[in-house]
Amino acid sequence: MNAFEAGIQLIKEKFFANKKIITCGNGGSASTASHYITDWNKMVNLATGKKFRGLSLCDNMGLITAFGNDLSYEDIFSGQLAAIADEGDLLVAISGSGNSSNILRAVEYANANNIDTLGVVGYDGGKLIHQAKHSVLVPTFDMQLCEDVHLMFGHMVMKALSIL
Repeated sequence: MNAFEAGIQLIKEKFFANKKIITCGNGGSASTASHYITDWNKMVNLATGKKFRGLSLCDNMGLITAFGNDLSYEDIFSGQLAAIADEGDLLVAISGSGNSSNILRAVEYANANNIDTLGVVGYDGGKLIHQAKHSVLVPTFDMQLCEDVHLMFGHMVMKALSIL
C-alpha cells in the first residue's frame, strides 16, 4: 500500500469510528485544510447520508488571533486542539516544508494526547514527516506543485469516502 492509499485508509477508519478529523496548515496549506473539510463534510454526507465530523483549525479567526495574541503564534493550533480534540481523533497537518513551528507544536500536542496524526508534506518532509505517526509525502521542492498534489489527495479522500 502506498502512502496515499494508507492516508486514505486512515481517514476512512476514523470516519467509520465516528471520530473527529481536524485539519491545519499555514498560507496555501491553510486554504487546503479548509478545502478538505468543505469537501469532506458536504460531499461525504450528500453521498452517504453519514455525518463527517470534520473541522479546520484555520477557519476561526477569533480563536487564531486569541491564541496568537494571548499565548504565541506557535500555539494557534495546539491551543484549539486542547479545546476540541478527543482521544482517538485525527489531526491532518498540512505543510509544504514540514518545518512550520505551529504545525509541529500541534502534532506534538496531538501525539502526547492520543490524537492520531497524519502529516501531508512536501519537499523532503522536514521535521513533520518524522514527528507525525503517519505521512503522505509529495517529494518535490516546487511549492505550487506540492500544493496541487495536496489538493488532489483531499479529492481522493472525498471520492473514496463517497463511494462507500
